[in-house]
Amino acid sequence: MTKPSPAARERIVAGAADMISRRGLNATSIREMAKHARAPLGSTYHYFPEGKQQLATEAVRYTGEWVARRLRKELEAGPASGLRAFLGLWRKIVVDSDFRAGCPVLAVSIEEPPTDETPAALVAAADVFDAWESLLADSLCEHGAEREQAAQLATLVVAAVEGTVAMCRAKRSTQPLDRTAEQLQALVLAAIKG
Repeated sequence: MTKPSPAARERIVAGAADMISRRGLNATSIREMAKHARAPLGSTYHYFPEGKQQLATEAVRYTGEWVARRLRKELEAGPASGLRAFLGLWRKIVVDSDFRAGCPVLAVSIEEPPTDETPAALVAAADVFDAWESLLADSLCEHGAEREQAAQLATLVVAAVEGTVAMCRAKRSTQPLDRTAEQLQALVLAAIKG
């Protein structure tokens, strides 16, 4: 018997995140996620014995941390740099996928849960949005913005970028992202100068 591979598990999670970003959670089966990740279905159930919701939760967390790592790095140069990186990351995703992929965190957030209970993937999505907002708000505060203004602006940035990514997919254009970027940059610069 072979030893489980962390790389194989991560490949399945990354593949699931990509599928969810393209088709949404409800339209994607665990079989399709495994196939997309080029993983045997049995391995998928081995790593995720609770099934699709467990895999979706991990995919959301994976995406959240993947984005947060890039954001943290760019925020070292200040909130304007962090914002440019955040916008650039999503621009790359929509353009490189020919406007077929968006954000799996948003995809999980907007779909109706299968039961009356709050699924773990939805809780993970809320945590991811909170983490991104906190990173942005902390950077804004470190560069002179007042705490409440920083929190509000961070929420606006995350909400605007997530919504704009969806608009880019629908319009098959980066124009919404370009317009949003310009306005968000102005708001960030005003907050740290004020």
